[in-house]
Amino acid sequence: MQFFRNIDVKKKQALLGSVFCFLYLASYGFPKDSIHKDTSSKWSFHFQVTAIDQYHGTFHAPYSGKNSLLDTTEQDMSVTSTIYLGRSLWKYAAIYANPEISGGKGFSGTTGIAGFPNGEIYRVGNPVTQPYVARLFFQQSFALHGGHDSLYAEDMNQVQQLLPSKRITLNVGRFSLADYFDNNPYSHDARSQFMNWVLMDNGAWDYPANTRGYTYGAVLQLIEPTWYIDIADAMEPRAANGSDMDPNVTKTFGVAIEGGVTYKVKARTGSISLLLFMNQTRAPYYQDAITAYENGNNNALNIDNDTVYAGNKKYGIGLSFNHPLGKYIGFFIRAGWNDGQTGDWAFTEVDQTLTPGFNFDGAMWHRKTDNFGIAYIINGISQEHRNFDNIGGYQFIIGDGSLQHYGNELILETYYQAKFFEHMFLAVDYQYVQNPAYNMDRGPVSIGSVRVHMEF
Repeated sequence: MQFFRNIDVKKKQALLGSVFCFLYLASYGFPKDSIHKDTSSKWSFHFQVTAIDQYHGTFHAPYSGKNSLLDTTEQDMSVTSTIYLGRSLWKYAAIYANPEISGGKGFSGTTGIAGFPNGEIYRVGNPVTQPYVARLFFQQSFALHGGHDSLYAEDMNQVQQLLPSKRITLNVGRFSLADYFDNNPYSHDARSQFMNWVLMDNGAWDYPANTRGYTYGAVLQLIEPTWYIDIADAMEPRAANGSDMDPNVTKTFGVAIEGGVTYKVKARTGSISLLLFMNQTRAPYYQDAITAYENGNNNALNIDNDTVYAGNKKYGIGLSFNHPLGKYIGFFIRAGWNDGQTGDWAFTEVDQTLTPGFNFDGAMWHRKTDNFGIAYIINGISQEHRNFDNIGGYQFIIGDGSLQHYGNELILETYYQAKFFEHMFLAVDYQYVQNPAYNMDRGPVSIGSVRVHMEF
C-alpha cells in the first residue's frame, strides 16, 4: 500500500509539530508522577495525541456528484490532541475540562462514504490546527439506599474518589453523548480500536453534536452494580453538521434513553444494552424536498436549504451486545434503525445498520499489549432517502448526483495495534468498501491507514 505517495511533507510536519508542542507545553508544569497518579486525590491530569494517515487509490466510478468520494488517489491525515483535567469539589462531585486541538481533513472533504473510515475526522473541520474546548462539565452523584462506597481510580475524566455502588449521577455541561451511550468495550474508540464511524458509534443514531462531535446538555444516570439506565437531553446544531448549537432548545433537541445489563455465563462477563432516541431538528422530510424539486425548486436538492422550525422528528432504536467467547476472544454486534423520513443533521447518513465483529487479545500470541480486530458493516437507507438521492439530492456526507442502482453499503475493517514503546501505540488498518454511498455503480474502494496514538 502506497501510504506516502504525494504527501505534502511540510504541511504534515507542521501539523504534527504543532500538536506535539501543545502536548509538551501542557505537561511541562506538572510533576512527572502526577501524570500517573495524583497523590492529593483532588486533581486528575491526562493527555493524548492521535495521528491517522489514510490512503485510497483509484476505483471504478462512471460518474460523480457534489458529495462523491473522489475516484482519484487521495492521502489525508488527521491529528487530535486532548488534555483531560479533573478537579474534585465536594462529596461525590467533580468538574472536568478537556481543551483540545485538531487539524487535518478526511477524504474528499469528509464526504462520499456513509460509514466514513476515520473516526477522528468528524472532530476536525479545518486542515489548520485549531484549539477549542471539547468538554467542560459538572458531575454530581447521589447515594441510593443499600449501596456502599468504592474507590474509583484516577483516569481520564475521572478523579480518584469514593463513589456509591448504587447511585444517581447528574452530568451537566459540554460533552459528547457518545461518552455515555452505546459504550461497547470492543468497538467504541477510534484512537485505539476500529476507525470507522459506524464501528465507533451506532450509525443509525444521528446523535446531537456539532461538527466536532460535542454538544451541551444533561445526562442523568441510574447506576446499579449489574444494570444502569441513562437519560439525556441535548442541544442540536443550528445548521446541519454545523459548529454552532441552536439556542431554540424548545424547538430543536435530541433525547435518548438507554438501559443496559451485565451478566455472567461460566465466569465470563458480557453485557447488552438497548437505546431509544428521538431528535427534533430543522431538517425537512425527504418527500417534501422531492415534491418541492418536482415543482421547480432546484434549491430543494440541498436539503439544508429547506430548513424551518416545523417540529420534524427522527426516532429510532439501537442494540449493542458483547460477550467473551474465550479467554482471548471477544464477540460484539451492534444493530440500529431509524424511521428514515427526515434529513440527517449531525452524525451521518445511515438509517439501518448491523455491525458484527471480533476482538483478539494479543496475549493469545504472547503480546499482551497488542490487539487485533475484524468487523463487518452493513449500512442501509430508507426508500424515501434513496428517492431523494436518486433525483440528485445531497446532504453533508453523501450525494453522487444519482442513485439508480442502490445497494447496501458494505464495509470490512480489520486492524492490528501494537505497543510501540511506553505510552505509544502503532496500528495498521485496512477497510474494503463496497457500494460507497449505497451506489452499486461506484467502487469498490480499498483504504489503508496508519495510526499513532500516545497517552499518559
